[in-house]
Amino acid sequence: MIRTIFICFIFVINIFATDATMEIIKDTTKLPTIIVENLNTDKNDVLIGNKIYKMLVADLKVSSHFNVLENNNGNKNINYEEQAQNNVNLVAHIKSFINNNETVATLIVYDINIKQVVLSKQYTVNQDSRYPFLSHKMAVDINNYIKAPSIEWMNRFVVFAKYTQSKGSHIVIADYTLTFQNTIIRDGLNIFPKWANKEQDSIYFTKYLDYPTLVRYNIYTGKMEKLISSNGMLIASDVSQDGSKILLTMSPNNQPDIYMYDVANKNTQRLTNYSGIDVGANFINNEKSIMFISDRPGYPNIFSLDLSTKLINQMVYHGRNNSSASAYNEYVVYSSRESENEFGSNIFNLYLISTKSDYIRRLTASGINQMPRFSRDGGSIMFIKNIDEESSLGIIRLNYNKSYLFPLPNEKIQAIDW
Repeated sequence: MIRTIFICFIFVINIFATDATMEIIKDTTKLPTIIVENLNTDKNDVLIGNKIYKMLVADLKVSSHFNVLENNNGNKNINYEEQAQNNVNLVAHIKSFINNNETVATLIVYDINIKQVVLSKQYTVNQDSRYPFLSHKMAVDINNYIKAPSIEWMNRFVVFAKYTQSKGSHIVIADYTLTFQNTIIRDGLNIFPKWANKEQDSIYFTKYLDYPTLVRYNIYTGKMEKLISSNGMLIASDVSQDGSKILLTMSPNNQPDIYMYDVANKNTQRLTNYSGIDVGANFINNEKSIMFISDRPGYPNIFSLDLSTKLINQMVYHGRNNSSASAYNEYVVYSSRESENEFGSNIFNLYLISTKSDYIRRLTASGINQMPRFSRDGGSIMFIKNIDEESSLGIIRLNYNKSYLFPLPNEKIQAIDW
Protein backbone atom coordinates (compact mmCIF):
# COMPACT_ATOMS: atom_id res chain seq x y z
CA MET A 1 0.00 0.00 0.00
CA ILE A 2 2.80 2.43 0.85
CA ARG A 3 4.28 1.69 -2.57
CA THR A 4 0.94 2.62 -4.17
CA ILE A 5 0.73 6.03 -2.55
CA PHE A 6 4.31 6.84 -3.50
CA ILE A 7 3.77 5.78 -7.11
CA CYS A 8 0.71 8.05 -7.33
CA PHE A 9 2.57 10.92 -5.67
CA ILE A 10 5.64 10.60 -7.87
CA PHE A 11 3.46 10.45 -10.99
CA VAL A 12 1.66 13.66 -10.03
CA ILE A 13 4.85 15.55 -9.14
CA ASN A 14 7.04 14.43 -12.00
CA ILE A 15 4.53 14.37 -14.81
CA PHE A 16 2.47 17.22 -13.55
CA ALA A 17 5.63 17.71 -11.52
CA THR A 18 -5.79 44.90 -9.71
CA ASP A 19 -4.19 44.38 -13.27
CA ALA A 20 -2.24 47.34 -11.93
CA THR A 21 -1.45 45.25 -8.88
CA MET A 22 0.76 43.16 -11.11
CA GLU A 23 2.80 46.06 -12.42
CA ILE A 24 6.48 46.09 -11.48
CA ILE A 25 7.35 49.02 -9.23
CA LYS A 26 10.91 50.09 -10.02
CA ASP A 27 11.00 53.64 -8.66
CA THR A 28 12.34 53.40 -5.10
CA THR A 29 13.02 57.13 -4.75
CA LYS A 30 9.54 57.68 -3.30
CA LEU A 31 9.89 55.09 -0.56
CA PRO A 32 9.98 56.48 2.99
CA THR A 33 13.40 56.18 4.62
CA ILE A 34 13.42 54.48 8.00
CA ILE A 35 16.45 54.05 10.22
CA VAL A 36 16.23 51.11 12.62
CA GLU A 37 18.31 51.59 15.77
CA ASN A 38 19.19 48.87 18.27
CA LEU A 39 19.26 50.22 21.84
CA ASN A 40 20.40 46.99 23.52
CA THR A 41 23.48 47.56 25.68
CA ASP A 42 23.02 45.08 28.55
CA LYS A 43 25.42 42.20 27.87
CA ASN A 44 22.80 39.69 29.08
CA ASP A 45 20.37 40.79 26.38
CA VAL A 46 22.71 41.67 23.51
CA LEU A 47 22.41 38.28 21.79
CA ILE A 48 18.61 38.16 21.66
CA GLY A 49 18.50 41.90 21.00
CA ASN A 50 20.74 41.59 17.95
CA LYS A 51 18.65 38.71 16.58
CA ILE A 52 15.39 40.63 16.87
CA TYR A 53 16.96 43.79 15.47
CA LYS A 54 18.41 42.02 12.43
CA MET A 55 15.14 40.20 11.76
CA LEU A 56 13.18 43.47 11.87
CA VAL A 57 15.60 45.08 9.41
CA ALA A 58 15.22 42.06 7.10
CA ASP A 59 11.40 42.12 7.39
CA LEU A 60 11.22 45.79 6.43
CA LYS A 61 13.45 45.12 3.42
CA VAL A 62 11.33 42.15 2.33
CA SER A 63 8.21 44.33 2.58
CA SER A 64 9.70 46.50 -0.21
CA HIS A 65 7.89 49.51 1.26
CA PHE A 66 10.88 51.23 2.87
CA ASN A 67 14.36 52.47 2.21
CA VAL A 68 15.95 50.84 5.28
CA LEU A 69 18.99 52.19 7.10
CA GLU A 70 20.64 50.38 10.01
CA ASN A 71 22.27 51.51 13.25
CA ASN A 72 23.20 48.68 15.59
CA ASN A 73 24.40 51.15 18.24
CA GLY A 74 21.47 53.51 18.54
CA ASN A 75 21.02 56.54 20.76
CA LYS A 76 17.70 56.90 22.56
CA ASN A 77 17.82 60.67 22.05
CA ILE A 78 16.23 61.93 18.81
CA ASN A 79 17.56 64.92 16.88
CA TYR A 80 14.64 65.70 14.58
CA GLU A 81 16.48 68.43 12.65
CA GLU A 82 19.51 66.26 11.95
CA GLN A 83 17.38 63.33 10.82
CA ALA A 84 15.33 65.61 8.56
CA GLN A 85 18.53 66.96 6.97
CA ASN A 86 19.52 63.34 6.27
CA ASN A 87 16.15 62.79 4.53
CA VAL A 88 15.05 60.30 7.18
CA ASN A 89 11.28 59.99 7.58
CA LEU A 90 11.00 57.49 10.42
CA VAL A 91 13.23 56.31 13.25
CA ALA A 92 12.49 52.98 14.94
CA HIS A 93 14.05 52.27 18.33
CA ILE A 94 13.97 48.68 19.52
CA LYS A 95 15.14 47.14 22.76
CA SER A 96 14.75 43.50 23.69
CA PHE A 97 15.25 41.44 26.83
CA ILE A 98 14.37 38.14 28.45
CA ASN A 99 12.09 38.29 31.49
CA ASN A 100 11.75 34.93 33.23
CA ASN A 101 10.42 32.64 30.46
CA GLU A 102 9.30 35.44 28.19
CA THR A 103 11.12 37.27 25.41
CA VAL A 104 10.08 40.92 25.29
CA ALA A 105 10.71 43.59 22.66
CA THR A 106 9.80 47.26 22.88
CA LEU A 107 9.32 49.44 19.82
CA ILE A 108 9.14 53.23 19.61
CA VAL A 109 8.67 54.84 16.21
CA TYR A 110 9.30 58.55 15.64
CA ASP A 111 7.85 60.40 12.66
CA ILE A 112 10.51 62.95 11.78
CA ASN A 113 8.18 65.01 9.61
CA ILE A 114 5.72 65.77 12.41
CA LYS A 115 8.27 65.45 15.25
CA GLN A 116 6.18 62.97 17.25
CA VAL A 117 6.20 59.49 18.66
CA VAL A 118 3.64 57.69 16.51
CA LEU A 119 4.02 54.13 17.76
CA SER A 120 5.02 52.81 21.18
CA LYS A 121 4.38 49.17 21.90
CA GLN A 122 5.66 46.12 23.75
CA TYR A 123 5.63 42.62 22.25
CA THR A 124 5.99 39.32 24.09
CA VAL A 125 6.42 35.64 23.24
CA ASN A 126 6.70 32.82 25.75
CA GLN A 127 9.47 30.94 23.93
CA ASP A 128 12.73 32.59 22.92
CA SER A 129 12.80 30.42 19.76
CA ARG A 130 9.71 32.32 18.58
CA TYR A 131 11.53 35.65 18.61
CA PRO A 132 11.14 36.06 14.80
CA PHE A 133 7.43 36.71 15.36
CA LEU A 134 8.30 39.69 17.58
CA SER A 135 10.12 41.21 14.61
CA HIS A 136 7.37 40.24 12.17
CA LYS A 137 4.70 41.89 14.36
CA MET A 138 6.77 45.06 14.65
CA ALA A 139 7.29 45.18 10.89
CA VAL A 140 3.55 44.77 10.31
CA ASP A 141 2.73 47.60 12.73
CA ILE A 142 5.29 49.96 11.18
CA ASN A 143 3.99 49.08 7.74
CA ASN A 144 0.42 49.74 8.85
CA TYR A 145 1.42 53.17 10.13
CA ILE A 146 2.43 54.33 6.65
CA LYS A 147 -0.72 52.67 5.24
CA ALA A 148 1.29 50.54 2.79
CA PRO A 149 -0.20 47.37 1.28
CA SER A 150 -0.62 44.64 3.87
CA ILE A 151 2.24 42.41 4.97
CA GLU A 152 0.10 40.54 7.50
CA TRP A 153 1.30 37.31 5.87
CA MET A 154 4.56 37.74 7.83
CA ASN A 155 2.63 36.95 11.02
CA ARG A 156 1.28 33.66 9.72
CA PHE A 157 2.68 30.22 10.42
CA VAL A 158 4.01 28.16 7.55
CA VAL A 159 3.39 24.42 7.79
CA PHE A 160 5.46 21.97 5.78
CA ALA A 161 6.31 18.30 5.54
CA LYS A 162 9.96 17.30 5.16
CA TYR A 163 11.44 13.94 4.33
CA THR A 164 13.43 12.23 7.08
CA GLN A 165 14.06 8.83 5.48
CA SER A 166 12.83 6.74 2.57
CA LYS A 167 9.51 5.95 4.25
CA GLY A 168 9.21 8.78 6.73
CA SER A 169 8.49 12.49 6.99
CA HIS A 170 7.90 15.05 9.73
CA ILE A 171 5.48 17.97 9.79
CA VAL A 172 6.87 21.29 10.97
CA ILE A 173 5.40 24.72 11.70
CA ALA A 174 7.67 27.68 11.08
CA ASP A 175 7.84 31.38 10.35
CA TYR A 176 8.26 32.41 6.73
CA THR A 177 12.06 32.70 7.06
CA LEU A 178 12.38 29.18 8.59
CA THR A 179 14.28 30.76 11.50
CA PHE A 180 11.66 29.42 13.90
CA GLN A 181 10.81 25.76 13.44
CA ASN A 182 8.80 23.38 15.62
CA THR A 183 8.28 19.76 14.62
CA ILE A 184 4.72 18.82 15.56
CA ILE A 185 4.27 15.42 13.86
CA ARG A 186 6.87 12.64 13.85
CA ASP A 187 6.95 8.90 13.23
CA GLY A 188 5.95 7.37 9.93
CA LEU A 189 4.89 8.91 6.65
CA ASN A 190 3.12 12.27 7.15
CA ILE A 191 2.54 14.32 4.00
CA PHE A 192 0.57 17.17 2.42
CA PRO A 193 -0.22 19.32 5.48
CA LYS A 194 -2.99 21.89 5.04
CA TRP A 195 -4.27 24.54 7.44
CA ALA A 196 -7.76 23.61 8.62
CA ASN A 197 -8.90 27.20 9.20
CA LYS A 198 -7.81 30.82 8.93
CA GLU A 199 -7.04 30.89 12.67
CA GLN A 200 -4.28 28.34 12.07
CA ASP A 201 -5.01 26.31 15.19
CA SER A 202 -5.33 22.97 13.36
CA ILE A 203 -4.00 21.21 10.28
CA TYR A 204 -5.10 18.37 8.03
CA PHE A 205 -2.51 15.95 6.74
CA THR A 206 -2.26 12.49 5.21
CA LYS A 207 -0.85 9.84 7.50
CA TYR A 208 -0.05 6.35 6.31
CA LEU A 209 -1.64 3.87 8.69
CA ASP A 210 -3.21 0.66 7.34
CA TYR A 211 -4.43 2.91 4.52
CA PRO A 212 -3.71 6.56 3.68
CA THR A 213 -5.75 8.43 6.30
CA LEU A 214 -6.76 12.07 6.52
CA VAL A 215 -6.04 13.36 10.02
CA ARG A 216 -6.96 16.61 11.77
CA TYR A 217 -4.44 17.77 14.38
CA ASN A 218 -4.74 20.68 16.81
CA ILE A 219 -1.30 22.29 17.09
CA TYR A 220 -2.02 23.69 20.58
CA THR A 221 -3.79 20.80 22.33
CA GLY A 222 -2.22 17.91 20.43
CA LYS A 223 -5.66 16.38 19.79
CA MET A 224 -5.62 14.12 16.73
CA GLU A 225 -8.74 12.96 14.90
CA LYS A 226 -8.93 10.49 12.01
CA LEU A 227 -11.45 11.68 9.41
CA ILE A 228 -11.39 9.37 6.40
CA SER A 229 -9.28 6.57 4.89
CA SER A 230 -8.95 5.34 1.33
CA ASN A 231 -7.00 2.96 -0.85
CA GLY A 232 -4.39 4.62 -3.05
CA MET A 233 -4.12 8.39 -2.95
CA LEU A 234 -5.74 10.62 -0.31
CA ILE A 235 -4.72 14.29 -0.17
CA ALA A 236 -6.41 17.41 1.23
CA SER A 237 -5.69 20.11 -1.35
CA ASP A 238 -7.87 23.02 -0.16
CA VAL A 239 -10.24 24.10 2.61
CA SER A 240 -13.21 26.45 2.26
CA GLN A 241 -13.01 29.88 3.90
CA ASP A 242 -15.34 28.87 6.71
CA GLY A 243 -13.56 25.55 7.19
CA SER A 244 -16.67 23.48 6.52
CA LYS A 245 -15.54 21.79 3.28
CA ILE A 246 -12.33 20.05 2.24
CA LEU A 247 -11.32 19.34 -1.33
CA LEU A 248 -9.70 15.92 -1.60
CA THR A 249 -7.84 13.95 -4.21
CA MET A 250 -8.75 10.29 -3.77
CA SER A 251 -8.18 7.15 -5.82
CA PRO A 252 -10.13 4.37 -4.09
CA ASN A 253 -10.16 2.38 -7.33
CA ASN A 254 -6.76 3.50 -8.61
CA GLN A 255 -8.41 6.40 -10.47
CA PRO A 256 -7.51 9.80 -8.98
CA ASP A 257 -10.53 12.11 -8.87
CA ILE A 258 -11.67 15.20 -6.96
CA TYR A 259 -13.98 14.82 -3.96
CA MET A 260 -15.52 17.24 -1.46
CA TYR A 261 -15.66 16.30 2.21
CA ASP A 262 -18.25 17.90 4.51
CA VAL A 263 -16.62 18.38 7.92
CA ALA A 264 -19.91 18.56 9.85
CA ASN A 265 -21.74 15.51 8.50
CA LYS A 266 -18.62 13.64 7.33
CA ASN A 267 -20.13 12.96 3.90
CA THR A 268 -17.99 12.75 0.77
CA GLN A 269 -19.18 13.95 -2.65
CA ARG A 270 -17.41 12.98 -5.85
CA LEU A 271 -16.90 16.00 -8.11
CA THR A 272 -15.06 14.50 -11.10
CA ASN A 273 -15.29 11.10 -12.73
CA TYR A 274 -12.64 10.83 -15.41
CA SER A 275 -10.75 7.79 -16.63
CA GLY A 276 -7.46 9.67 -16.48
CA ILE A 277 -6.04 11.82 -13.70
CA ASP A 278 -7.79 14.69 -11.84
CA VAL A 279 -5.84 15.99 -8.82
CA GLY A 280 -4.97 19.01 -6.71
CA ALA A 281 -8.21 21.02 -6.57
CA ASN A 282 -8.57 24.55 -5.19
CA PHE A 283 -11.66 26.66 -4.57
CA ILE A 284 -12.02 29.66 -6.91
CA ASN A 285 -14.70 32.22 -7.85
CA ASN A 286 -15.92 32.68 -4.26
CA GLU A 287 -16.07 28.91 -3.93
CA LYS A 288 -18.60 28.60 -6.75
CA SER A 289 -16.01 26.72 -8.82
CA ILE A 290 -12.88 24.68 -8.34
CA MET A 291 -9.58 24.63 -10.22
CA PHE A 292 -7.74 21.32 -10.67
CA ILE A 293 -5.01 19.53 -12.62
CA SER A 294 -6.02 17.01 -15.28
CA ASP A 295 -4.44 15.12 -18.16
CA ARG A 296 -7.59 15.48 -20.30
CA PRO A 297 -5.73 17.07 -23.28
CA GLY A 298 -3.15 14.26 -23.21
CA TYR A 299 -0.80 16.20 -20.94
CA PRO A 300 -1.26 17.74 -17.47
CA ASN A 301 -2.96 21.13 -17.53
CA ILE A 302 -5.24 23.31 -15.42
CA PHE A 303 -9.03 23.21 -15.62
CA SER A 304 -12.03 24.68 -13.83
CA LEU A 305 -15.28 23.04 -12.78
CA ASP A 306 -18.41 25.08 -12.11
CA LEU A 307 -19.99 23.43 -9.07
CA SER A 308 -23.51 24.41 -10.16
CA THR A 309 -23.50 23.70 -13.90
CA LYS A 310 -20.78 20.99 -13.75
CA LEU A 311 -19.17 22.57 -16.84
CA ILE A 312 -15.44 21.96 -17.18
CA ASN A 313 -13.19 24.47 -18.97
CA GLN A 314 -9.48 24.65 -19.67
CA MET A 315 -7.94 27.63 -17.85
CA VAL A 316 -4.32 27.67 -19.05
CA TYR A 317 -3.11 27.60 -22.65
CA HIS A 318 0.61 28.15 -22.07
CA GLY A 319 2.86 25.14 -21.56
CA ARG A 320 2.26 21.43 -21.97
CA ASN A 321 3.15 20.16 -18.50
CA ASN A 322 1.45 22.38 -15.91
CA SER A 323 0.82 21.55 -12.28
CA SER A 324 0.54 22.67 -8.63
CA ALA A 325 -1.56 25.78 -9.19
CA SER A 326 -2.93 28.43 -6.83
CA ALA A 327 -5.49 31.15 -7.54
CA TYR A 328 -6.30 34.64 -6.24
CA ASN A 329 -9.22 36.47 -7.81
CA GLU A 330 -8.59 36.37 -11.57
CA TYR A 331 -4.94 35.39 -11.26
CA VAL A 332 -3.50 31.88 -11.41
CA VAL A 333 0.06 30.91 -10.57
CA TYR A 334 1.27 27.48 -11.62
CA SER A 335 4.38 25.39 -12.09
CA SER A 336 5.25 24.48 -15.69
CA ARG A 337 7.85 21.93 -16.69
CA GLU A 338 10.13 23.13 -19.48
CA SER A 339 12.38 20.64 -21.21
CA GLU A 340 14.86 23.42 -21.95
CA ASN A 341 15.25 27.19 -21.70
CA GLU A 342 18.11 29.69 -21.64
CA PHE A 343 18.99 28.68 -18.07
CA GLY A 344 19.11 24.90 -18.46
CA SER A 345 17.01 21.79 -19.03
CA ASN A 346 14.28 19.98 -17.06
CA ILE A 347 13.27 23.16 -15.28
CA PHE A 348 10.01 23.78 -13.43
CA ASN A 349 9.22 27.50 -13.62
CA LEU A 350 6.38 29.47 -12.09
CA TYR A 351 4.06 31.47 -14.32
CA LEU A 352 1.39 34.01 -13.47
CA ILE A 353 -1.62 34.49 -15.74
CA SER A 354 -4.90 36.38 -15.72
CA THR A 355 -8.05 34.45 -16.58
CA LYS A 356 -9.59 37.66 -17.98
CA SER A 357 -6.85 38.63 -20.43
CA ASP A 358 -3.81 37.26 -22.25
CA TYR A 359 -1.52 38.52 -19.46
CA ILE A 360 1.30 36.08 -18.66
CA ARG A 361 4.46 36.58 -16.63
CA ARG A 362 7.28 34.20 -15.83
CA LEU A 363 8.18 34.47 -12.15
CA THR A 364 11.24 32.19 -11.94
CA ALA A 365 14.06 31.41 -14.33
CA SER A 366 15.86 28.27 -13.19
CA GLY A 367 15.68 25.24 -10.92
CA ILE A 368 12.68 23.21 -9.80
CA ASN A 369 10.01 25.57 -8.50
CA GLN A 370 6.79 23.96 -7.29
CA MET A 371 3.73 24.24 -5.05
CA PRO A 372 3.10 28.00 -5.33
CA ARG A 373 0.73 29.48 -2.75
CA PHE A 374 -0.76 32.98 -2.86
CA SER A 375 -0.76 35.04 0.32
CA ARG A 376 -4.23 35.88 1.61
CA ASP A 377 -3.95 39.40 0.15
CA GLY A 378 -2.68 38.15 -3.23
CA GLY A 379 0.43 40.32 -3.13
CA SER A 380 2.97 37.57 -2.48
CA ILE A 381 3.59 33.98 -3.52
CA MET A 382 5.34 31.32 -1.48
CA PHE A 383 6.81 28.28 -3.23
CA ILE A 384 9.27 25.42 -2.87
CA LYS A 385 12.56 25.64 -4.75
CA ASN A 386 14.58 22.44 -4.99
CA ILE A 387 18.25 22.41 -5.89
CA ASP A 388 19.94 19.00 -5.77
CA GLU A 389 18.98 17.45 -2.41
CA GLU A 390 18.09 20.71 -0.65
CA SER A 391 14.91 22.76 -0.54
CA SER A 392 14.26 26.43 0.09
CA LEU A 393 11.10 28.38 0.75
CA GLY A 394 10.77 31.16 -1.78
CA ILE A 395 8.82 34.41 -1.45
CA ILE A 396 7.93 36.47 -4.53
CA ARG A 397 6.75 40.04 -3.93
CA LEU A 398 4.65 40.43 -7.04
CA ASN A 399 4.27 44.20 -7.08
CA TYR A 400 7.98 44.83 -6.70
CA ASN A 401 9.65 42.20 -8.90
CA LYS A 402 11.61 40.88 -5.92
CA SER A 403 12.11 37.36 -4.67
CA TYR A 404 13.76 35.87 -1.60
CA LEU A 405 14.93 32.34 -0.76
CA PHE A 406 15.10 30.85 2.74
CA PRO A 407 16.99 27.54 2.64
CA LEU A 408 16.41 24.39 4.66
CA PRO A 409 19.99 23.08 4.63
CA ASN A 410 20.44 19.45 3.56
CA GLU A 411 16.72 18.68 3.75
CA LYS A 412 13.90 18.23 1.24
CA ILE A 413 10.45 19.77 1.64
CA GLN A 414 7.55 17.62 0.45
CA ALA A 415 4.68 20.14 0.65
CA ILE A 416 3.81 23.53 2.17
CA ASP A 417 0.88 25.67 3.19
CA TRP A 418 0.56 29.10 4.84
